[in-house]
Amino acid sequence: MTPELKEQLDNLMKQHKVLVFMKGNKLMPQCGFSNNVVQIFNSLGVPFETVDVLENPEIRQGIKEYSNWPTIPQVYINGEFVGGSDIAIELYQSGELQQMLEIALAS
Repeated sequence: MTPELKEQLDNLMKQHKVLVFMKGNKLMPQCGFSNNVVQIFNSLGVPFETVDVLENPEIRQGIKEYSNWPTIPQVYINGEFVGGSDIAIELYQSGELQQMLEIALAS
């Protein structure tokens, strides 16, 4: 990963408390896993931003190196990597995701 790309990803993390790297965007997810994450955040009514990895192959590959996680979507809360679709679903079902979001959005 280039230093420029790392800086770009760092800046995105700092700008957005809840950030999802996904295929498509929150208005038009381009895969089922990305759609699952969007539906969770929409149901919770929390503000979140998305980055469409299909628009930028460098980000698509770079975010996998950044998080050391091989798949998309990737959820970040307060700049911390949370996980992908399956982990987001588990955290949502257990109530942990709501707690994480409350803390992040209050800070």
